Amino acid sequence: MAPESQFYLLFNHLPRVSFFAKDAQFRFVAANCHFVERLGFSCEAELLGKGDFDVFPSRLAENFRRDDEEVLRSGEPKLGIVELFFNRQGIPDWFVTHKLPVLNRKGSVMGIMGIVRAHGSAPDDAHPHRQIERAVEHIRTRFREKITVPELAEMAALSPRQLNRKFVEAFGMSPQAVVMKVRIQAACELLAYPDKPVGEVAREVGFADQSSFTQQFHRHMGQTPLSYRRQFL
Repeated sequence: MAPESQFYLLFNHLPRVSFFAKDAQFRFVAANCHFVERLGFSCEAELLGKGDFDVFPSRLAENFRRDDEEVLRSGEPKLGIVELFFNRQGIPDWFVTHKLPVLNRKGSVMGIMGIVRAHGSAPDDAHPHRQIERAVEHIRTRFREKITVPELAEMAALSPRQLNRKFVEAFGMSPQAVVMKVRIQAACELLAYPDKPVGEVAREVGFADQSSFTQQFHRHMGQTPLSYRRQFL
């Protein structure tokens, strides 16, 4: 097949959808324009041969690698992976990733391909979070403040039980778990700066004290905030 005939070029004409493919060594071998531009490259050739650890922060690259390894090992797709990124303004954005194995002619897994889109950018009937949009936006912009399930339910005009069900459908977790995930990921961003005390990080992301922050961070990340910070020193 001639390079200009590659099927994935069709993804260039789907708004807000990124396409990528990697080989068995987790190196990029293909990507559409949206994915290339999102990573700050001017053309696909600049990305090819690089891996996640070359183009993403370590925390994100580690998450991507775990999913890729599972697809390579099992040969099964991983669909609807909800991932959290922080933009330059420090506001979290949710993305949904679908990953599938790439097979050779003998049926063996030789790589991974996937698409990424902003959570909620699909047509109205393709995602369940329209009804909780106000609650999600409140979490995005106010996660550093105290947030309760009743106030989120009121924003969505739902009962707390209905709200919980909608969040599980949209994100695979409860509203409380979404708030905690956002706070922990925000803390990861701040811990990359060694001059900021851990106690200050805890307060900035909405924890009442350093002890509860350390406990929750260890529960979600498998290590203490100080251990996590050492990788950036």
